[in-house]
Amino acid sequence: MWPPTQPSNMTRADAPVTPPVVLTVAGSDSGGGAGIQADLKTIEACGGFGTSAITSVTAQNTTGVQGQHLLPVEEIEAQMEAVIDDFDVAAVKTGMLAASDVIDLVVGHAADLPNLVVDPVMVAASGDRLLAAEAEDAYEALIAEAAVVTPNADEAAVLTGRDVDDPEAAERAGRDLVEMGADSALVKGGHVPGDAVVDTLVTEDGVTTFRHERVDTEATHGSGCTLSSAVATQLAHGDDLSTAVGSGIDLLVSAVRYNVDVGEGPGAVHHLVGARNDAARHPTSEAVERVVSALVEADISPLVPQRGMTVAGATPYAETPESVAAVEGRIARTMDGVRPNRGVRFGASTAAARALLAAREHDPAVRFGVDCRLTDAVEDALASLDGPVAAYDPGERPDEVSDDTTAQWGVSRAFETSDGTPVAVIGRAGMGVAARVTLLAESADTLVSRVGTVHETVEAGG
Repeated sequence: MWPPTQPSNMTRADAPVTPPVVLTVAGSDSGGGAGIQADLKTIEACGGFGTSAITSVTAQNTTGVQGQHLLPVEEIEAQMEAVIDDFDVAAVKTGMLAASDVIDLVVGHAADLPNLVVDPVMVAASGDRLLAAEAEDAYEALIAEAAVVTPNADEAAVLTGRDVDDPEAAERAGRDLVEMGADSALVKGGHVPGDAVVDTLVTEDGVTTFRHERVDTEATHGSGCTLSSAVATQLAHGDDLSTAVGSGIDLLVSAVRYNVDVGEGPGAVHHLVGARNDAARHPTSEAVERVVSALVEADISPLVPQRGMTVAGATPYAETPESVAAVEGRIARTMDGVRPNRGVRFGASTAAARALLAAREHDPAVRFGVDCRLTDAVEDALASLDGPVAAYDPGERPDEVSDDTTAQWGVSRAFETSDGTPVAVIGRAGMGVAARVTLLAESADTLVSRVGTVHETVEAGG
């Protein structure tokens, strides 16, 4: 019998793991979206072991801060020393320190705080003040001890005396912070007006900018805590600064887009979005394989383009082609039906992934797609589907859109002109691009059903 049965008096050998330890020195958020709660969730999600020293207890939720209580400084120090004495701390991040005495305490322990990430929390996302006015000047000494300081535009303005209203001003503020003694400064662009968010990383060696499209949401509670905790954890793993910051920003972009809709207020960022996305990879791949098997069994030859058919599936939080599983080498017509050339893997089809991601920009619930042959019979059969059908003409594409990205542009264009989420997107032939129709669905089963409906209608002659 395998596995072998163990005698009842035997115990299993343990298999311990040793993640890097990260310490957060910050306030508690009873609403769970920011502060210590956000820090620990993010640290664990990024593969670290989270420890904490709570500076203050707040009564708050998604609508605002109802009250706060600063712990005695000696109690905060006792927490820090308990962690430092026992754990091999690899990185530290600070959040809400609330008062100058607490800031001075952290400065006094700076020699024992490696990879110190200072998030100068001054005001909550709700607008409630979280730092005593007299404590603002105390931050200068803490900044001088920081491996990286991560202010938003408003905090950078307080710390440097500059108005930070564009990326150039952010760079100047970052240089000021480095001149104050910080090894580096990441001036966040979320509060700076513009369609794109530009985060600016300044070191003595130069400037690196990270640009991403702004997400249309007010659910940003905990965003600063999440980013600084992610950066600290990546530094604890041994990543270089630019890699750690880039990884943290990527996580935050997804965490803001796929925010958690809880409470009566705007909600909070999704601290575990990366971990949830990773966990969904295997089920997503299996779902694509089920679609392929169903299409092969049904022999949908009339729908397979001459170049072959691609089936693709995105994880629930997919943002890049690496999170889209597809048939490698396509499904091809043969003498005795259809069959895939190879298996399913993530990143197998950049073109299909980009088209699916373009659809998800308009409706994130869309997760699966298949590109089919476009004939008059197939186009007529699309009327039998349970939703709108949209189309685009490659001849209308802007000059900067290449043949390789026409489908991506076209799907986005089709969504913009459709009355609701289309179940099928027709791409006309032209400009060196072959005609195609892409069927879309929220689930693998729905996609199979839609393909089956079109196939049966075509086989029946309309």
